[in-house]
Amino acid sequence: MAKDIYLQPDAPDPIHSDDVVLAMVRKHVPEAKAVTGVDESGGEARTYAIDGDVILKVQRPQQLRPRTSLEKEAFFLNQLAMDERISVPRVLGYGREGTIEYTVMTRMPGVAVVNTVLEGNVRKEMLFRLGQTLRRIHSLQQQPFVASHQFPGDQTFADVAERFRDAFEGLIERISEKEIAWSLPFSPRFVAEKAVAALPHSEDRVALHSNPGPTHTFVDPNTGLFTGLIDFGDSYVSHPAWDLWRWNLPEDRQAVLAGYRSDKSVDDAFLGTWKIVMILSNLMAIAYQTKTRVEAERDLQEQMAELV
Repeated sequence: MAKDIYLQPDAPDPIHSDDVVLAMVRKHVPEAKAVTGVDESGGEARTYAIDGDVILKVQRPQQLRPRTSLEKEAFFLNQLAMDERISVPRVLGYGREGTIEYTVMTRMPGVAVVNTVLEGNVRKEMLFRLGQTLRRIHSLQQQPFVASHQFPGDQTFADVAERFRDAFEGLIERISEKEIAWSLPFSPRFVAEKAVAALPHSEDRVALHSNPGPTHTFVDPNTGLFTGLIDFGDSYVSHPAWDLWRWNLPEDRQAVLAGYRSDKSVDDAFLGTWKIVMILSNLMAIAYQTKTRVEAERDLQEQMAELV
């Protein structure tokens, strides 16, 4: 996988005072009263909770990198606001205050899936709703994204194929460098070569969330019902199947796909590309030795049997 380059790694990263935070927020939400919390869990941004329903998201200076942008995220969220069925934060304001880049937005209700335990039909339904949401996001008119010049990514099918080659190569290198045990009857290189060779030609390219996984998918903590999706700062343009791979269990990815095509069918080229993305996802689970490695190995063996 491509490594991030941080543009100013030694820049100061202060936690701003309540007065500074409220001054920025009140430009867009005059009635804001108090800072009620600070969240340090984000990679590129720090968030401040305001009252009960507003978030101030601030770019962490030392985490500034080319592929992540609060301005890009604000643009994406404003496009999504055109479809009321898509549950994402709503932008209340974006701007800069001196060296501080920030976005003021509504707070997504619920908690991230990574902080819950969801099983059975509750988990399946949550993933189904996520799939529906992703399809609606991908169905937006793409011209505004192109015209904004804020979304890097793939311009041609050749670019998409190269993205796959690079992703597979990165995982092969990790498996070799980390000397990860490999028990399958074919090599990681064989997996990569067969998968890329089977990639169907497709001209589909859309603006992607990039990581709609357990960290960014929110649910009601009491019912497990899907409440929405956050964090569009890493978005880029490529084949839409790339947004369906961030769940490690094969049955989870099947549930997302079921939701994705529930409103409208997908063509054979999409399904063919999705299968290659799933092979990549299984290889990643093995390369990073996740808790789902056993399931990934079994699923990968079945997938390779279909390709050879």
